[in-house]
Amino acid sequence: MTEPRIITFGCRLNIYESEAMAEHARSADLNDAIIFNTCAVTAEAVRQARQAIRRARRENPGARIIVTGCAAQTEPETFAEMGEVDHVIGNDEKMRAATYRGLAVGETERVQVNDIMSVRETAHHLVGGFTSVRAYVQIQNGCDHRCTFCIIPYGRGPSRSVPAGEVVAQVRGLVERGHREVVLTGVDITSYGADLPGEMTLGRLVRKILKLVPELPRLRISSIDTIEADDTLMAALAEEERLMPHLHLSLQAGDDMILKRMKRRHSRSHAVAFCAEARRLRPDVAFGADIIAGFPTETEAMFGNSLSMVEDCGLSFLHVFPFSPRPGTPAARMPQVERGVVKERAERLRAVGGRAMQAFLASCQGRRIEVLMESEKGGRTPHFAEIMLDRAAEPGSIVAADVTGHEGARLTGAALS
Repeated sequence: MTEPRIITFGCRLNIYESEAMAEHARSADLNDAIIFNTCAVTAEAVRQARQAIRRARRENPGARIIVTGCAAQTEPETFAEMGEVDHVIGNDEKMRAATYRGLAVGETERVQVNDIMSVRETAHHLVGGFTSVRAYVQIQNGCDHRCTFCIIPYGRGPSRSVPAGEVVAQVRGLVERGHREVVLTGVDITSYGADLPGEMTLGRLVRKILKLVPELPRLRISSIDTIEADDTLMAALAEEERLMPHLHLSLQAGDDMILKRMKRRHSRSHAVAFCAEARRLRPDVAFGADIIAGFPTETEAMFGNSLSMVEDCGLSFLHVFPFSPRPGTPAARMPQVERGVVKERAERLRAVGGRAMQAFLASCQGRRIEVLMESEKGGRTPHFAEIMLDRAAEPGSIVAADVTGHEGARLTGAALS
């Protein structure tokens, strides 16, 4: 190995943080390290991380294996008990250059995981090493809500925001390095600004970025909580063409009783009304959503309300989670749905989502769109749909194209000269 290797699981925030971790590890000359940035959102995510760690040790017997991320934060003992693991590092420690310098000279304890609930600042890092055409900017970390199924607040700590000036500076720097699209990411980004002085919100941050970095072609926001979406964000969606018309919604369920037992703050009617209003403001907006199948106590009728919400909200991109009980969460102590039923409902939900995606892709035929090229012939539309073009273009460029059809889960298009 000539430089540290980062293996990333989970969300977009982890992708961002892995870039920062890679820079810290390179600066500390941790060239023999394989660093696992784990996810704790499901038990399956933890299992996959453990499996990958064992495989990495078999294939790289002399490497130093370091495990960090949300799973390492919430259950450090799980990874400390693995003989394949050399170090377990917490979510706060992983973003600090001093941690990697200590690892390089052997001055770090094998398990270094602090109390994440005591963290009050985000260890903001200006990432300059993105290799993809799309760059991520962390604007927020942590979560103050306590959904009954979710372990993430215990992995990420309380909600804390990066000051707007620092966010703008990072976006400007990324654009100067050639990135054409920036994604704002965090754990609960619609809570952005509540801990900052003044009256900063996600919508005001979006407006500020677009005003102060006029050379940025495309700004995208990651998963949002509809109940927290502020009026300025909705106005920006309507008025700012450079804000991409794609919203990924943290819906989780379509039944009011299940939403209440999840301790979500929105109702089914609110979710449907939000989507209708967003579509009124931006008629071409596309929606993705997270939905959990088989939450404890979910009956067939309750599950049917989640199925029908795909059509009622006009969802096009579904991220389906079969419910997975996380130890320490209230949902793990509720009456569970039989595992076979959970898996069967998840498959049915995925099938409905697949049909919704096909309908969306079919509706795109004949449109003229701009494609951010990720490879010579492949890229993403403003709605984040994959598209393959009929001829090559430079990765990182934005190419006008006519949508000619779709194959599987991807659009096809003809690039315009």
